[in-house]
Amino acid sequence: MRLMGRTFAVGVAAMLALAACGGSDKTSSPSSDGAAAGGGLEKTTLVVGTIPVPDIAPLQVAIKRGFFKEEGLDIKPEVVAGGAVGIQKLLGGSIDLTLGAYIGTFLAQESGAGKFKYVADSYGAAPGAFVIMVKKDSPIKTAADLKGKKIAVNTFRNVSQFTAEVQMKVAGVTATQDQFVEKNYPDMPAALENGQVDAAAMVEPFITVESKAGGRIISDEMAGPTQDLPVAGWLTTESVANKYPKTMAAFQRALGKAQELVANDRKIVEEVLPDYTKIDAATAAVIALGSYPTSLSETRLERVAALMKEYGYLKSDFDVKSIMVAPPAS
Repeated sequence: MRLMGRTFAVGVAAMLALAACGGSDKTSSPSSDGAAAGGGLEKTTLVVGTIPVPDIAPLQVAIKRGFFKEEGLDIKPEVVAGGAVGIQKLLGGSIDLTLGAYIGTFLAQESGAGKFKYVADSYGAAPGAFVIMVKKDSPIKTAADLKGKKIAVNTFRNVSQFTAEVQMKVAGVTATQDQFVEKNYPDMPAALENGQVDAAAMVEPFITVESKAGGRIISDEMAGPTQDLPVAGWLTTESVANKYPKTMAAFQRALGKAQELVANDRKIVEEVLPDYTKIDAATAAVIALGSYPTSLSETRLERVAALMKEYGYLKSDFDVKSIMVAPPAS
């Protein structure tokens, strides 16, 4: 999310508050409609919530290389503060799609905050891309030493907290909610250094920032039970997906071309990162990147839901197929 900040991180509490204030699943948006345009597309302009992180590199590549234009789509990126804000804008009808972490979205759907549909996968786990760090002189050596310690996460009960809890459990420690402290990713290095927290669940480029300050990685969050875990994808509301099926299929085809490119050539990601993030070319060349899946897999998402239920995040079995838009016909 690295959502989601990671990015991809969806705040259930924020969405429940939105629903309580009368937020609705609107099908209208500021985007242009018209079935006659764009080869029969129901909508030719899409406002897409983006976050300046490596997760969305395929979207930027698809825009830059004209893949969306080839499908008759005009993509209007709108930078949002994080996954939770993107979801609020999605439910409010001001954007058409946004990047969202699977864990947060599954929680939101189960809680009744909204009905969502994932159109495409975007980002997955890889070694070194999601880690727990401590400062240089910390006595903490492994995840087993995190019992009772304060741990910074970018969003409560989302990717970083969930995967931290899994790694602690593997190490024989049961995490408690009061151990976790919400911090924006850019604020985590300072929070570690000044002692506000004992450890931080971090992503790039902040892993590299803290490493340069002497910080140490004590645990890879995406190892063992969470190895290769799907992290975030592009979603919309169920009503929008149902209203604009040809448009969603066009989005899938264009993004799919970019996903194929970046999945097989890291250099393409390195080249585009400085265009839409504060990551410079030198840093882009050395940071740890996650994976870029080339398809939205029911099997992979079922693994996320099963882990969430095992660790008490979901109350019951979750039907991941119900939250997916089928791939376009070939």
